[in-house]
Amino acid sequence: MLADGRFPAGGHAHSGGLEAAVVAGRVSDPGTLESFLRGRVATSGAMAAAFAAAACAAFGGTPEAESEPEPESGRGTESGTGTEAGTETGTGTETGGQGRIGALDTELEARTPAPALRATSRKLGRQLLRTARAIRPHPGLDALAAALPGGPHQPVALGAAARALGLGPHAAAAAALHDAATGPATAAVRLLGLDPFAVHAVLARLAPDLDRLATAATGRANAPAAELPAYGAPSLDISAELHATWEVRLFAS
Repeated sequence: MLADGRFPAGGHAHSGGLEAAVVAGRVSDPGTLESFLRGRVATSGAMAAAFAAAACAAFGGTPEAESEPEPESGRGTESGTGTEAGTETGTGTETGGQGRIGALDTELEARTPAPALRATSRKLGRQLLRTARAIRPHPGLDALAAALPGGPHQPVALGAAARALGLGPHAAAAAALHDAATGPATAAVRLLGLDPFAVHAVLARLAPDLDRLATAATGRANAPAAELPAYGAPSLDISAELHATWEVRLFAS
């Protein structure tokens, strides 16, 4: 459900940088779309997956079902306590956002240099959290919303929502990567009038990479927040700032 494009969290209004790439002439057909998507999932997508997995592992509450294997490095306890000592232990939802969840949100903020992308991430995180709270009421989600009234970053909200819905870190990472690929792919159909079958063939070719990146992200789910990936995508950062100045645009980002 989290990975469904119909999930009412506002993602359909965002192109993930694709609109700016189309206007700049960098994406014009299925081949250039595939190159764009491969670059996006390997950078911002992989980073989002790592933070979503970590947030899922840290979030409090016992999932209803946990069928996926956990990485050998260990996992948090069912109460949401991670394996690290110090200020990162705990969910961050009982401590006003100063625990593990708060640390993850702060680290992701530092890894998002473009103000436009920071604003978009928090807007999407706020909308996702609102939707998740309506679908599956959870005291931890309520506490997260209160701790970060401006909205958590979208990957952090995704990880928390995944846990509240009974999913584990691998599923949260997979959902983040699915969103990183399918959002721009769907936008390409609308912006360029590409054949939807050709676009979905591109997504199918990306599947092995998405699986590999999701597994790698899951393996870092209990790493200190400061040691999570900080992959950069300068072209996406610059394009986001330019896109935000356009008076006429089809997508919000």
